[in-house]
Amino acid sequence: MADTDLILLHGALGDATQLAPLAARLSGARRVTVLELEGHGTTPLRGRPLRIESFAATVVDEMDRRGISRADFFGYSMGGYVALFLAATAPDRIARAATLATKLAWTPEVAARETAMLDAATIRAKVPKFAAALEARHTAAGWETLLAHTVELLRELGTRPLITPELLASVTQPVRIGVGDRDATVTLDECITAVRQLANGELEVHPRTPHAFEKASIDRIAASLVEFFS
Repeated sequence: MADTDLILLHGALGDATQLAPLAARLSGARRVTVLELEGHGTTPLRGRPLRIESFAATVVDEMDRRGISRADFFGYSMGGYVALFLAATAPDRIARAATLATKLAWTPEVAARETAMLDAATIRAKVPKFAAALEARHTAAGWETLLAHTVELLRELGTRPLITPELLASVTQPVRIGVGDRDATVTLDECITAVRQLANGELEVHPRTPHAFEKASIDRIAASLVEFFS
């Protein structure tokens, strides 16, 4: 890979440790940084609603703090949404962007379906192991608080999606949109549509890959990123 910095962004309800194994595969040739979004993991909330715009602003602030003027980006799920938004709104800071499992087609109906699965009481009762994992992961804000903020964020995206055809058409950097062939959240059609709206976009379908990052092949993702960013 080139000597440009590489920044990795996790998904909603994820944290920096989620991408640590991928970062380990990619480090060595250049500096790899995993940024943790506010309210997730050990990073506190900032007394404001969670929004894609605030995530993007925080990423730029963190780049400035670390002396990173321009970087390649990989974003999983919501992290990919943030990366694409930054590619359009801060094009001087992003050289290339790759996403995986990023939901790009948001409507009120989609948001209602996604948020229906984010009820804390239901998660505690029906999937206690998942509740315990979330509790252990999100120690700063607390997992139930983060869950409530995430529900609000997804509803906001449903009524006011930021990744629009016009925004994608304004992105001139190379972008690779990745999706798993077994992803029940992100459709192949929405990814194809997004790629066609990009000036320099391409599609990659990962075989035997569901939505959950932990069930994806780290080796395959790493090889894809090395090839794309070369």
